[in-house]
Amino acid sequence: MNRSIDIIGRSAAIQQLREIAQKVAVTDVTVLITGETGSGKEVLARFIHEHSRRAGKSFIPVNCGAIPSGIIESELFGHEKGSFTGAVQARKGYFESADKGSIFLDEIGEMPLETQVKFLRVIETGQFQRVGASETISTDARIIAATNRNLHQAVADMNFREDLYYRLRSVELQIPPLRERGSDILIMAEHFVHEFERKHGIAFEGFSPESAEFMLRYPWPGNVRELRNLIESLLILERGKKITPDILEKHLLQRSRHKSLVHDPSKTEKNELNLIYSSLIQLRQEIGEIRQLLQQVISARQAPTSPLLLPPSSAETRIAEAPPAEEPTVPLEETEKRSIAAALRKYDGNKRKTAQMLGINERTLYRKIKEYGL
Repeated sequence: MNRSIDIIGRSAAIQQLREIAQKVAVTDVTVLITGETGSGKEVLARFIHEHSRRAGKSFIPVNCGAIPSGIIESELFGHEKGSFTGAVQARKGYFESADKGSIFLDEIGEMPLETQVKFLRVIETGQFQRVGASETISTDARIIAATNRNLHQAVADMNFREDLYYRLRSVELQIPPLRERGSDILIMAEHFVHEFERKHGIAFEGFSPESAEFMLRYPWPGNVRELRNLIESLLILERGKKITPDILEKHLLQRSRHKSLVHDPSKTEKNELNLIYSSLIQLRQEIGEIRQLLQQVISARQAPTSPLLLPPSSAETRIAEAPPAEEPTVPLEETEKRSIAAALRKYDGNKRKTAQMLGINERTLYRKIKEYGL
C-alpha cells in the first residue's frame, strides 16, 4: 500500500488530527475537511485515501470553485453526445472516473444549489445520471469534501442546502491554521527544505537563529502553502546564503505586494490572457525571423560563386527577384484555441494539468474551453 503522503507536525492538534484521520480512513464514511486557504486540506484528503482500502485506486481532486456553474454537472456526472452545444461525444464525469476510489471535492461551498440536489443523491444512494441521459449509473466513490467557508452561515443565508450540510458532516476534520501550530513551523520548513533540495539538486545553507525566531513570530496568512512556496523561493534565489531575517522579510514583502496586485480575479484573468497573447505574438515573430534567415541562406547557396558561371535565365531571375510569399495570418484566437486543444490532448483532458502548463487558472481554462467548443 502506497503511503507517501503524511501529515507533517508534532503539535498536539496535528497529532490528534492524524489519529482521527487514520481511524476514519479505514471506513467509507463521508468526510468534511474545514480550514483556511492553504492549510493543507488536499494533503489531508490524500492521507485518508492512502490509508484506506482504496489506496491502489484513483484519487480524483475537483475544485468546485474553478468550474463555471453552466458546466459543473457535466464535469461531475458526465454527459451524452448531443446533450448540449459542443457535446460532440459522450464523456465520463468525475464520479464515474472515481469509482472504487476516492473523489475530493474542494471548495464544496461554491457548488450551485441546483447541483447540490444531485450531489446529495450521490451521497445517499451512490447513483446519478449523465447530463442528457435517462439511464442511472452507480458509483462506489469515497467522498471527501473540503471548504474554507462557514457552511453553517451559508445555510442560514440560503446559499447551501441544510440537508446536504448535515449529510456532509458525518465526520468533520478541522485543520488549525499554521499560526496556531508554532511548534510545527520549523519542522515543516525543514521538511520542505529536504523536499526541494532533492527536487532541484541545490544545497541549502540553513537559517540563522534570528531568522528562525522571525518565522515563529510571523502570522503566515497563507498557511502551509505560503511556507512551502517561500522555502522553494529561498532555496532557488538565495542559493549559497544563510537565510537572515532581512532576506525573509524581503521575500515575504514581495509576496504581499504581488498578492495585492492580483487579488481581483478579473484582473488575474486579464493578466493571464495578456501573457498568452504576448507569448503568441512573440512566437510568431520568432518564426518569421527564422524563415527569413533560412531564405537568406538558401538564396546565398543558389547565387553564382564564380564569374565563369553562366548568368541565370530570365525565368530564374524572375523567381529570385520575386518577393517572398507572405505568411498566412492566423488570428490570435485560433492560435490560442490550437494551443489549448494541444495541451488538453497532451494531458488526456486533465484540466488542472492543462491550466498549469498554460500558466492560467482553471476558471479561465473552463471559460476558454466553452468559448471555443473544445
